[in-house]
Amino acid sequence: MSDDHGHSEIHHHPEPVSPAEARARAIESLLVDKGLITIDAIDALVQMYEQDIGPLKGARVVARAWVDADFMSRLLAEGANSIAEVGIEPSSNQLVVVENTATVHNLVVCTLCSCYPWAVLGLPPTWYKSFAYRSRAVLEPRAVLREFGLDLEDSVEVRVWDSSAEVRYLVLPERPPGSEGMSEVELASLVTRDAMIGVAKVAAPAGVGR
Repeated sequence: MSDDHGHSEIHHHPEPVSPAEARARAIESLLVDKGLITIDAIDALVQMYEQDIGPLKGARVVARAWVDADFMSRLLAEGANSIAEVGIEPSSNQLVVVENTATVHNLVVCTLCSCYPWAVLGLPPTWYKSFAYRSRAVLEPRAVLREFGLDLEDSVEVRVWDSSAEVRYLVLPERPPGSEGMSEVELASLVTRDAMIGVAKVAAPAGVGR
C-alpha cells in the first residue's frame, strides 16, 4: 500500500505534475547530471525527513499525552495550542487530534490533495499523496489498513478523517502494553509516523509478549 510497505497498486493512477514539482524535478536532474548529488542521496534525505526527523515532533506529543492525562485532555480539546507546550510552533491550520481506543480506530486522509499536519509530522509520505490512497481510504478503509498489515476486528469502528486546507488531523494511537514505567523519551521512540496517520498501531516494546 505504500512506498515502504511494498504494495505497488498504489501507483496505478499517475497524476499530473504540478509546476512546482516539475521545477524541483528539473533542478534535481541538473544536479545529478553535473555530479553534484546522487539519486540515492536525495532519496535518503527525503526518507529521513519523512520517517525520522519530521515525525519526531508528533512522537513527543503522543508520549506526553500518554504520561500526562491533563495534557491529553487539552490536546484532544484544542490540539493547535496544546502542542506549543512541548515546544512545537503551531501552524496556521487548525489541528484536531483524534484518539484511538480499543473500540475506535482513526485513519487520516486528504481526498482532494495532500493536506497534512506538517507541523507535527514533517513531510507527507509518497503514498499519502497518491490517488489510490486518497480515494480508497474513504471507500474501503479496512482493505487499505489490511494492506498496511493492520487487520482490525469487526467490532472496531473505523473513522476516516478528511483533512483540508483549514483543518489537519493527527491520530493519538493507543499506548502499547508493556510500556508501563517507560520514560517520556522512551515512549516517544516507540511512536511511528504511520501510527499517527492511522495506518498502523504502536508496537509493544521489544521483548513484551514473547
